[in-house]
Amino acid sequence: MAREKVVLAYSGGLDTSVAVKWINEKYDMDVITYTCDLGQGRDVDGVKEKAIKTGAVEAVVEDVRNMFVDFFVWPSLMAGTMYEGKYPLATALGRPLIAHRMVEVAKEHGATAVAHGCTGKGNDQVRFDVSFQTLAPQLKIIAPVREWKWTRTEELQYAKEHGIEVEATKESIFSIDQNLWGRSVEAGVLEDPWVAPPKEAYKWTASPNDAPDQPVELEIEFEQGRPIAIDGKEMDGADLIAHLNKIGGENGVGRIDHVENRLVGIKSREIYEAPAAVILHNAHRELEYLTLSRQSLRFKTFVSQTCSDIIYDGLWYSSFHQDLMGFVEKNQRFVSGTVRVSLYKGNHTVTGLKSEHSLYSPELATYEEGDQFPHETALGFIRIHGLAQQTQARQQLLKGEPSSKPTRIMPPSQSDKS
Repeated sequence: MAREKVVLAYSGGLDTSVAVKWINEKYDMDVITYTCDLGQGRDVDGVKEKAIKTGAVEAVVEDVRNMFVDFFVWPSLMAGTMYEGKYPLATALGRPLIAHRMVEVAKEHGATAVAHGCTGKGNDQVRFDVSFQTLAPQLKIIAPVREWKWTRTEELQYAKEHGIEVEATKESIFSIDQNLWGRSVEAGVLEDPWVAPPKEAYKWTASPNDAPDQPVELEIEFEQGRPIAIDGKEMDGADLIAHLNKIGGENGVGRIDHVENRLVGIKSREIYEAPAAVILHNAHRELEYLTLSRQSLRFKTFVSQTCSDIIYDGLWYSSFHQDLMGFVEKNQRFVSGTVRVSLYKGNHTVTGLKSEHSLYSPELATYEEGDQFPHETALGFIRIHGLAQQTQARQQLLKGEPSSKPTRIMPPSQSDKS
C-alpha cells in the first residue's frame, strides 16, 4: 500500500533537513520538498540535490521572483505597508506565496498534508497555518519543530545519528531569513536590546562610516504606484529591486533595528537589511505627497497601517485585505512620475519630484510675481472655519469646567470597601 504524501516547505537548513527524516519516522509519510527562489541568493539546485539525499521522494524547485514582486511586493509598496513604521514585511510577504504554491503542488501530487519548519513562538507558523487552512482546509498541517521541542544540541545530535548533512553548528549565532525584498536577523547577542548589532549581523549593507564620501543620485520612475525604471532605464521588478539593493547597500542605506510586537504576544528584537524597500517606500510616499489630495493622504495612512497588520498577522487571503487593496489600486491611479533620490552614508533623501498629475500649483504657491491666490477671501474663510470653536469656548470653555468624578475601569475590591 502506497504511503501518504506530505509537501514540506524546505530551505535546506537544519530544521527542514531534520524534518524530512523525522516525518518519515513519526508519520510514516513520503516527503515531497518544496523550495522556491524568492531572490534569497541561495543555490536552489543544490537544495534540490540535498533534499533527495536527505530522504525526500521528490524535490520541487521553482523560480517565483517575478510572481513575488508583481503580486505581493508591489501591492504592498502601493499600500505603503511598513509594520510599526519600520519593517517592510519581507519575510511576511513571502509566506502567503509559498503557502499558495505548496497547496498547488499538494494537489498535483495527491498529497494529504503540508508541513513547515516554524517554531511555536514565531509569526511564520501563523502565516503558514492560516494560509493553508484558508486555501485548502482538507490538508493536514504538520509542524515538526513545534512538535518535537528539541534544543539545538538535540537537533544536531539527531542529524548526526541519521547521517543528515547540515551546515549549522551549536556556535551559529544568528537566525536569518531573506528574500529579494529584505533580510532579517535575530537571536544570539541581538536578544539584548542594549547590545549594539555587531558587524557580523550585516551582509547587504556597508557601515555608513565606510560608505563612499560622495553622494549618489538616482531617478526612480513610477507608474500608478509601481516602480518601472531607474535613471531612465526600464527594468522588471526583480532586477530593479536587485539594482537598488546593491547601490543602496554600498551607500549604507537600509539598516533597521526594531524591537517589534509579535502577533503571539512577545516583543522581539530584529535586525533588517532592506535597501531597495527603504528607498522605494520613501520615494513612493513623497510622490504621493505631490499627487494625492489631503483627504486621500490622511485616509491612506490608516489603510497603510491596517494593511501592514493584516500582512504581518498572516491574513493576506482575507476578504478584508482584498477590499482594502481595491481602494489602494484606485487610490494609486495618479501616483505616476519621477523621484530624484540622493544616497549618502546611510541616508536617503528625496531631492526632486515631478509628475504630470502633480497637484502642486506654482501660481497658487508662489510669493513672487504671478501669484494667483485669492487673498481677499481669506478673512471670510477664517471666520467660518473658527466659528464652531468660538461658540464652544463662549458657552463652555470660558465659563470654567464643572467638577466630575474620575471614571474607573475596575470595580472596587473587598479591601477597598473595608
